[in-house]
Order: sequence, then structure tokens, then C-alpha cells
Amino acid sequence: MSDGWLDDIKWDNKGLVPAIAQDAESGQVLMVAWMNRESLRLTVEEGHAVYWSRSRQKLWRKGEESGFQQVVRELRIDCDADVILMQVEQQGGIACHTGRQHCFYRRFEEGIWSKVEPVLKDPEQIYTK
Repeated sequence: MSDGWLDDIKWDNKGLVPAIAQDAESGQVLMVAWMNRESLRLTVEEGHAVYWSRSRQKLWRKGEESGFQQVVRELRIDCDADVILMQVEQQGGIACHTGRQHCFYRRFEEGIWSKVEPVLKDPEQIYTK
């Protein structure tokens, strides 16, 4: 397969596009991260989510440290071709580095952000490096 399909994406001025990881079964939005051309190409080739870490300035294979990989079931782009939506199977049921099922665990309630989702596994037990 040629990489011409990557030209259909409207990359931002840093060569990135936001990527939404959504649980393929429940529809729950698990997380939002960034991809560049290489990470999106590798995601397609490997069948597992590969992101671009803006803070570390390097490729980041989801689950490379925690073991909680995201198996990609389907990829879509939005109508403007500037957002990726990935339907994934979240290995281990934990997508967030805080040990929660997903990253959207805080809800706005009465003027504050309340933590409304439980920690499923202590991050210190997940990340031993």
C-alpha cells in the first residue's frame, strides 16, 4: 500500500492531527492524543495505536510501558479530514496513565472538577520504570 492516503489528512502546522481513541464495544471515549504521519502509518501497519508524544518529541506506542495496548478495529477521519477517530479494543481495560478506564474521569460539578471514575490499578504498579 502506498502512503498517498496520508496526503488526505489535513495536518496542522507542526505536522500533527488529533486522534480520538474510542472503545469499539461501548463507544466510550478513552483518550485523545496526537499523531504525525509516521505514527498513523505505523498504526495502520502494526494494528496497534502509535501516537506522537508532544512532550517527549518521539513516537509513543500505547502500552509500551504499561502493557495496555490499543488494538485498532477501525479508523475514520472527520468531514474536514483534520481529526482521526479510532475504534479500539483497549487491552487490560485501562487507557489512562492514572490507572483509570479512560482519561475523562473529571466532571464539572458546582464550580469544581470532581473525580468521578475509580482508579482500577495504582499507576505505581503499572509504571515501574
